[in-house]
Amino acid sequence: MVAQPPAARAPVPVRFPIRVRPGAARTKVGGSYGDAGALVVAVTERAVDGKATAAALVALARALGLGRGAVTLVSGAVSRDKVVRVADPPEDFAARLQALLG
Repeated sequence: MVAQPPAARAPVPVRFPIRVRPGAARTKVGGSYGDAGALVVAVTERAVDGKATAAALVALARALGLGRGAVTLVSGAVSRDKVVRVADPPEDFAARLQALLG
């Protein structure tokens, strides 16, 4: 009988809240906002035609050390308060996120 390797565990997607600050002097990811502890994402783009949301997703992916496609918007397209999803988080994702939250 040949031993089979253990089945790979499918990654569990992670969802978490962010608070977008459009029109900031510079793009920055860090800090928490409100009771839910939303991660603050400040972007230079204005909240016009989804530009601030798109910039926030790019800035968040960079700050977490992920590819742009790894971070997607779940809800809040026209709100400053949004929920994002990381489909395939790396093993140290919780530590990365916690470091940004401060």
